[in-house]
Amino acid sequence: MRDLKVAAFTQGDNVPSARFRVRQLISPLQANDVVVHESPAAFGAYPPLGIAARLAWLPRAWAERKRAIARASDHDVALFQREQISTLGGVELNWRKPAVLDVDDSIWLSQRWGSIDRLAQRIGMVICGNSFIAEHFGPLADVRILPTAVDANRYRPSHVSPEPVMVWSGSSSGLPFLQAIDDALGRVLRAVPEARLRVVCNTPPTFTQVPATQLEFVPWHPDTEVAALQTAAIGLMPVPDNPWTRGKCSFKMLTYMACGLPVVVSPYGMNAEVLAQGDIGVGAISQSHWEEGLVGLLRDSQTAHRQGSMGRQLVEAHYATTVVTPKLAQILRAQASG
Repeated sequence: MRDLKVAAFTQGDNVPSARFRVRQLISPLQANDVVVHESPAAFGAYPPLGIAARLAWLPRAWAERKRAIARASDHDVALFQREQISTLGGVELNWRKPAVLDVDDSIWLSQRWGSIDRLAQRIGMVICGNSFIAEHFGPLADVRILPTAVDANRYRPSHVSPEPVMVWSGSSSGLPFLQAIDDALGRVLRAVPEARLRVVCNTPPTFTQVPATQLEFVPWHPDTEVAALQTAAIGLMPVPDNPWTRGKCSFKMLTYMACGLPVVVSPYGMNAEVLAQGDIGVGAISQSHWEEGLVGLLRDSQTAHRQGSMGRQLVEAHYATTVVTPKLAQILRAQASG
């Protein structure tokens, strides 16, 4: 079988969707006879702050993406992540061959003049990170649901006994969701004095109820993030229930599960779907739900271990790169030949 050549146009080197939905799959895809050449946006897909800076950025970013598309003209199929210029479709028209659109957020909520919807209609195939995203794009194009894969060889349980630590890992944009359960976290830490809250983030959190002596801040770094999860006891993922968060693909939750942690999460969107797959943790809506779920798991190590083991099994069966990669290869081949 001839190798399939895929041009992946991503939004930048440090964009999570590029790292986890494209870059980490390049090597395993090659084992499936699919060769991916990633082209991250050199100037980023998102405009800088300030009118003057934006006016200078736009023509450079547009020209760079147009050149990147031209250089990839010998490839069989393209994978586009969102619009190449955020909320402004158009440069993608320079690609004349089959393509797929990869979506892992509710990006249509911020589109201008229907840019992402028009792009989906033109391409005709959308790979959706969850069923909520698929519901939106289903009337516009063929859709395939493909979760964000977890590298289960990297995110894996530790042989060291877990500490009584509740861990949250994410970017600063998600800190308000964690801080929204400040009251519950404070009550948990007072009820279980030996417990701690570990926050892995690029920015320190601010709490009013969490005692400083029971708070650990770990600056996010790719070399330390996994160890910060592996040595914890419970993974947290609080989110509000709204159209934007329902588009989230539960990657944070899945990384906790891959490390063998039971989870306490807001049961909305894909989180609810994953919770329904097995006894892996607790869905918490109110402050009292969060308190009860966390205290219960901190005090019941047997249940925590059982749920963590089940979560790991679910990741290996449904969300690991070894499971997701062949499905992506099949979608790309079908689109290239269609």
